[in-house]
Amino acid sequence: MRAAAEVARLEGEGHTVLVVTRGEEALGLIGVADEVRPEAPGVVRHLHALGVEHTVMLTGDNEATGAAVARHVGVTGHMARLLPARKVDAVRHLKERYGVVAMVGDGINDAPALAAADIGIAMGAAGSDAALETADVALMSDDLAALPRFFDLGRRTVINIRQNVTFSVAVKAATLVAAVLGYAPLWLAVFADTGVALLVVLNGLRLLGAPRRAGAGAPAA
Repeated sequence: MRAAAEVARLEGEGHTVLVVTRGEEALGLIGVADEVRPEAPGVVRHLHALGVEHTVMLTGDNEATGAAVARHVGVTGHMARLLPARKVDAVRHLKERYGVVAMVGDGINDAPALAAADIGIAMGAAGSDAALETADVALMSDDLAALPRFFDLGRRTVINIRQNVTFSVAVKAATLVAAVLGYAPLWLAVFADTGVALLVVLNGLRLLGAPRRAGAGAPAA
Protein backbone atom coordinates (compact mmCIF):
# COMPACT_ATOMS: atom_id res chain seq x y z
CA MET A 1 0.00 0.00 0.00
CA ARG A 2 2.85 2.35 0.82
CA ALA A 3 4.48 1.68 -2.55
CA ALA A 4 1.18 2.27 -4.35
CA ALA A 5 0.74 5.60 -2.57
CA GLU A 6 4.28 6.63 -3.49
CA VAL A 7 3.68 5.64 -7.13
CA ALA A 8 0.53 7.77 -7.18
CA ARG A 9 2.43 10.70 -5.67
CA LEU A 10 5.25 10.51 -8.21
CA GLU A 11 2.83 10.17 -11.13
CA GLY A 12 0.90 13.17 -9.83
CA GLU A 13 4.14 15.17 -9.98
CA GLY A 14 4.60 14.26 -13.65
CA HIS A 15 6.93 11.25 -13.31
CA THR A 16 6.81 7.92 -15.08
CA VAL A 17 7.48 5.38 -12.34
CA LEU A 18 9.71 2.30 -12.61
CA VAL A 19 9.36 -0.29 -9.84
CA VAL A 20 12.46 -2.26 -8.81
CA THR A 21 11.46 -5.69 -7.49
CA ARG A 22 12.96 -8.94 -6.28
CA GLY A 23 10.42 -11.64 -6.82
CA GLU A 24 7.18 -10.13 -5.57
CA GLU A 25 8.92 -7.74 -3.17
CA ALA A 26 9.17 -4.08 -4.16
CA LEU A 27 12.67 -2.83 -3.38
CA GLY A 28 12.37 0.72 -4.63
CA LEU A 29 10.89 3.19 -7.07
CA ILE A 30 12.52 5.26 -9.79
CA GLY A 31 10.71 8.34 -11.04
CA VAL A 32 11.61 9.47 -14.57
CA ALA A 33 10.29 12.67 -16.11
CA ASP A 34 10.86 14.57 -19.34
CA GLU A 35 11.98 18.10 -18.67
CA VAL A 36 9.34 20.61 -19.69
CA ARG A 37 10.88 23.40 -21.70
CA PRO A 38 10.91 26.58 -19.62
CA GLU A 39 9.43 28.62 -22.47
CA ALA A 40 6.46 26.26 -22.98
CA PRO A 41 3.97 27.95 -20.58
CA GLY A 42 4.69 31.36 -22.11
CA VAL A 43 4.27 30.00 -25.64
CA VAL A 44 0.89 28.48 -24.75
CA ARG A 45 -0.24 31.78 -23.20
CA HIS A 46 0.87 33.62 -26.33
CA LEU A 47 -1.10 31.23 -28.55
CA HIS A 48 -4.19 31.80 -26.42
CA ALA A 49 -3.64 35.56 -26.67
CA LEU A 50 -3.55 35.22 -30.47
CA GLY A 51 -7.00 33.62 -30.36
CA VAL A 52 -6.12 29.91 -30.38
CA GLU A 53 -8.90 28.79 -28.05
CA HIS A 54 -8.15 25.08 -27.70
CA THR A 55 -4.69 23.63 -27.03
CA VAL A 56 -4.63 19.88 -26.37
CA MET A 57 -1.59 17.81 -25.38
CA LEU A 58 -1.39 14.27 -26.79
CA THR A 59 0.96 12.02 -24.83
CA GLY A 60 1.84 8.38 -24.40
CA ASP A 61 2.40 8.87 -20.67
CA ASN A 62 -0.09 7.74 -18.04
CA GLU A 63 -3.07 9.88 -17.09
CA ALA A 64 -1.62 11.29 -13.87
CA THR A 65 1.65 12.31 -15.53
CA GLY A 66 -0.15 13.81 -18.51
CA ALA A 67 -2.48 15.80 -16.25
CA ALA A 68 0.44 17.16 -14.20
CA VAL A 69 2.34 18.32 -17.30
CA ALA A 70 -0.82 19.79 -18.84
CA ARG A 71 -1.48 21.84 -15.70
CA HIS A 72 2.10 23.10 -15.65
CA VAL A 73 2.13 24.09 -19.32
CA GLY A 74 -1.37 25.60 -19.28
CA VAL A 75 -3.03 23.75 -22.16
CA THR A 76 -6.82 23.54 -22.16
CA GLY A 77 -6.92 19.74 -22.38
CA HIS A 78 -4.89 16.55 -22.62
CA MET A 79 -5.19 12.94 -23.76
CA ALA A 80 -2.93 10.31 -22.21
CA ARG A 81 -1.82 6.71 -22.88
CA LEU A 82 -1.87 7.28 -26.64
CA LEU A 83 0.00 5.00 -29.02
CA PRO A 84 0.66 6.42 -32.53
CA ALA A 85 -2.58 4.98 -33.94
CA ARG A 86 -4.60 6.43 -31.07
CA LYS A 87 -2.98 9.83 -31.62
CA VAL A 88 -4.39 9.71 -35.15
CA ASP A 89 -7.83 8.90 -33.72
CA ALA A 90 -7.45 11.78 -31.27
CA VAL A 91 -6.61 14.22 -34.07
CA ARG A 92 -9.64 13.07 -36.07
CA HIS A 93 -11.85 13.48 -32.99
CA LEU A 94 -10.54 17.01 -32.45
CA LYS A 95 -11.20 17.86 -36.11
CA GLU A 96 -14.80 16.69 -35.77
CA ARG A 97 -15.23 18.69 -32.58
CA TYR A 98 -13.37 21.93 -33.32
CA GLY A 99 -12.80 22.07 -37.09
CA VAL A 100 -9.31 22.91 -38.39
CA VAL A 101 -6.56 21.28 -36.31
CA ALA A 102 -2.83 22.01 -36.32
CA MET A 103 -0.58 19.29 -34.87
CA VAL A 104 2.92 20.02 -33.56
CA GLY A 105 5.35 17.12 -33.13
CA ASP A 106 8.96 16.08 -33.49
CA GLY A 107 9.16 12.32 -33.00
CA ILE A 108 8.66 9.36 -35.31
CA ASN A 109 5.58 8.44 -33.25
CA ASP A 110 4.04 11.80 -34.17
CA ALA A 111 4.30 11.28 -37.95
CA PRO A 112 0.89 9.59 -38.46
CA ALA A 113 -0.88 12.27 -36.40
CA LEU A 114 0.94 15.03 -38.31
CA ALA A 115 -0.37 13.53 -41.55
CA ALA A 116 -3.93 13.32 -40.16
CA ALA A 117 -4.02 16.97 -39.05
CA ASP A 118 -5.08 19.82 -41.32
CA ILE A 119 -1.70 21.44 -40.67
CA GLY A 120 1.23 19.30 -39.53
CA ILE A 121 4.08 21.27 -37.95
CA ALA A 122 7.44 19.58 -37.29
CA MET A 123 10.10 21.11 -35.07
CA GLY A 124 13.06 21.25 -37.44
CA ALA A 125 16.27 20.86 -35.47
CA ALA A 126 14.89 18.26 -33.05
CA GLY A 127 12.45 16.54 -35.39
CA SER A 128 12.84 13.01 -36.72
CA ASP A 129 13.15 12.44 -40.47
CA ALA A 130 9.70 10.83 -40.57
CA ALA A 131 8.08 13.82 -38.86
CA LEU A 132 9.86 16.31 -41.12
CA GLU A 133 8.83 14.46 -44.28
CA THR A 134 5.21 14.08 -43.19
CA ALA A 135 4.59 17.60 -41.89
CA ASP A 136 3.18 20.45 -43.97
CA VAL A 137 5.46 22.94 -42.22
CA ALA A 138 8.97 22.34 -40.87
CA LEU A 139 10.26 24.99 -38.49
CA MET A 140 14.01 25.32 -38.96
CA SER A 141 14.71 25.64 -35.24
CA ASP A 142 13.43 23.74 -32.21
CA ASP A 143 12.53 27.01 -30.47
CA LEU A 144 8.89 26.77 -29.36
CA ALA A 145 8.64 30.57 -29.49
CA ALA A 146 8.54 30.21 -33.29
CA LEU A 147 5.01 28.76 -33.07
CA PRO A 148 3.22 32.01 -32.11
CA ARG A 149 5.25 33.86 -34.74
CA PHE A 150 4.21 31.27 -37.33
CA PHE A 151 0.51 31.58 -36.50
CA ASP A 152 0.70 35.38 -36.37
CA LEU A 153 2.51 35.56 -39.71
CA GLY A 154 -0.07 33.24 -41.28
CA ARG A 155 -2.91 35.48 -40.16
CA ARG A 156 -1.11 38.62 -41.35
CA THR A 157 -0.54 36.95 -44.72
CA VAL A 158 -4.24 36.11 -45.16
CA ILE A 159 -5.22 39.68 -44.22
CA ASN A 160 -2.63 41.05 -46.64
CA ILE A 161 -3.92 38.87 -49.49
CA ARG A 162 -7.49 39.99 -48.87
CA GLN A 163 -6.41 43.63 -48.83
CA ASN A 164 -4.51 43.26 -52.11
CA VAL A 165 -7.31 41.42 -53.90
CA THR A 166 -9.98 43.86 -52.69
CA PHE A 167 -7.91 46.91 -53.63
CA SER A 168 -6.97 45.54 -57.07
CA VAL A 169 -10.52 44.53 -57.99
CA ALA A 170 -11.96 47.83 -56.74
CA VAL A 171 -9.51 49.98 -58.73
CA LYS A 172 -9.89 47.95 -61.92
CA ALA A 173 -13.69 47.95 -61.61
CA ALA A 174 -13.71 51.72 -61.12
CA THR A 175 -11.39 52.16 -64.11
CA LEU A 176 -13.63 49.94 -66.26
CA VAL A 177 -16.71 51.97 -65.35
CA ALA A 178 -14.83 55.21 -66.10
CA ALA A 179 -13.72 53.83 -69.48
CA VAL A 180 -17.27 52.84 -70.41
CA LEU A 181 -18.47 56.34 -69.54
CA GLY A 182 -15.61 57.91 -71.48
CA TYR A 183 -13.75 59.31 -68.46
CA ALA A 184 -10.61 57.13 -68.48
CA PRO A 185 -7.48 59.08 -69.49
CA LEU A 186 -4.22 57.28 -70.24
CA TRP A 187 -2.69 57.98 -66.82
CA LEU A 188 -5.65 56.29 -65.11
CA ALA A 189 -5.23 53.16 -67.24
CA VAL A 190 -1.50 53.06 -66.39
CA PHE A 191 -2.24 53.45 -62.69
CA ALA A 192 -4.89 50.71 -62.79
CA ASP A 193 -2.31 48.33 -64.25
CA THR A 194 1.27 49.15 -63.24
CA GLY A 195 0.46 51.40 -60.29
CA VAL A 196 -1.82 48.89 -58.61
CA ALA A 197 0.74 46.12 -59.13
CA LEU A 198 3.44 48.21 -57.42
CA LEU A 199 1.16 49.07 -54.50
CA VAL A 200 0.24 45.40 -54.04
CA VAL A 201 3.94 44.44 -53.97
CA LEU A 202 4.74 47.20 -51.46
CA ASN A 203 1.87 46.11 -49.24
CA GLY A 204 3.15 42.53 -49.34
CA LEU A 205 6.66 43.66 -48.36
CA ARG A 206 5.26 44.84 -45.02
CA LEU A 207 5.14 41.17 -43.99
CA LEU A 208 8.95 40.99 -43.91
CA GLY A 209 8.95 42.67 -40.50
CA ALA A 210 6.00 40.70 -39.11
CA PRO A 211 7.97 37.85 -37.42
CA ARG A 212 10.09 40.28 -35.40
CA ARG A 213 7.08 42.32 -34.34
CA ALA A 214 5.13 39.20 -33.37
CA GLY A 215 8.00 37.85 -31.30
CA ALA A 216 8.51 41.15 -29.51
CA GLY A 217 4.96 41.12 -28.21
CA ALA A 218 5.05 37.66 -26.67
CA PRO A 219 3.91 37.41 -23.04
CA ALA A 220 6.68 36.71 -20.59
CA ALA A 221 7.06 33.09 -19.48
